Amino acid sequence: MPTNSRISGLRDHTPDERLALVAEGAGIEPDALKALRPDDGLSLAQADHMVENVVGMVGIPVGVATNFTIDGTDRLVPMATEEPSVVAAASNAARMAREHGGFTTSYTGDVMIAQIQVLDAVDPHGTRFALLEAESELLALANEQDPVLVSLGGGAFGISVRVLPTRAGTQVIVHLHVDVRDAMGANAVNTMAEAIAPRIAELSGTRTLLRILTNKAELRLTRARAVFDAELLGGAQVVDDIVAASAFAEADPYRAATHNKGIMNGITAVVLATGNDTRAVESGCHSHAARDGGYTALSQFEKDADGNLVGTLEVPLAVGLVGGATRAHPSAQAAVRLLGVETARELASVVAAVGLAQNLAACRALAAEGIQRGHMTLHARTIAASAGASVDEIGAVAARIVADRRIRVEHARDVLAELRAGGSDA
Repeated sequence: MPTNSRISGLRDHTPDERLALVAEGAGIEPDALKALRPDDGLSLAQADHMVENVVGMVGIPVGVATNFTIDGTDRLVPMATEEPSVVAAASNAARMAREHGGFTTSYTGDVMIAQIQVLDAVDPHGTRFALLEAESELLALANEQDPVLVSLGGGAFGISVRVLPTRAGTQVIVHLHVDVRDAMGANAVNTMAEAIAPRIAELSGTRTLLRILTNKAELRLTRARAVFDAELLGGAQVVDDIVAASAFAEADPYRAATHNKGIMNGITAVVLATGNDTRAVESGCHSHAARDGGYTALSQFEKDADGNLVGTLEVPLAVGLVGGATRAHPSAQAAVRLLGVETARELASVVAAVGLAQNLAACRALAAEGIQRGHMTLHARTIAASAGASVDEIGAVAARIVADRRIRVEHARDVLAELRAGGSDA
């Protein structure tokens, strides 16, 4: 059964009820998602096999973003984040895009790059040519390291060589291009780089130093586009103001840093929920924002001929479904099951679409009522809980501190005390 991401009123249910509704919307059994519950998720014994010196675990809330249609398919999107308003904002933006077909994406491929650093070459340009002449030999040696990847249609397929002036002298840098298929690819490309480094040293008559992938995954780009309905956004003036805000972020690195942080609110939440490497993706995205020598926005917003808002986003996304925490972490497996993605490309498309939706939501809030109104209203529940309110008390305390426009822990404590004393009209 195809997924239906249009689940109205999800926030009005309990977590158990939401899980059942989300499972129903995804066309899977609720038990498939039980690993998302704290008592059924990652165990201490499992964690002990994942990293060193384990003493415990840190819990991160997992919310589900609704309303997403991506390349014609509905997706219910798990997002692991501690920040209030992120999941709600993404869902709301996806609803606005849904009116015009949702999000469409394109993908440049599953290619990662390994770098081998060559030092002390007497004739760096001659060394570059010698290494390029040995491309076939080096590719064959690299592919011997991972016959399974090659059998799946992947593997090393190209080499480029750069002569790089540095303050430590001129260096020769070899780039090994590897199609990693549905893996994130770090282990595969690092193993290949280690294997060909000794032969590169022989061919260059010198020595190699670093042999490792780059997280600047410029050959693994994902692009997302969506049309956001002008009326749903709040009208023509809001559209024009979002365009102006986007232009500000494109031109100014100070604004771009915060603009892109809004994008990463969505991207990182999905990457984390699915057990992928958040640090690798974040470094890749931010390096892409500085690809032309200055730091700029990763997205752009324009007005189309009908007055609607067109959003576009291009980011490098080294994400996968094979290996790493995605396979070892039961909650990550449940998140992937909920998404219903079967390839790294599909996962990357979801991640990019959520990043664009998150960005649109933030820009709209800034251009319309200001970022704090919606954010702080949702944050009020966290403040109420921090003040000691029980599950049954949080709603009343949050509503009161929002009405008072004093969303602070000390005021929440006062409201809570009044409520418990029976003297509050909250």
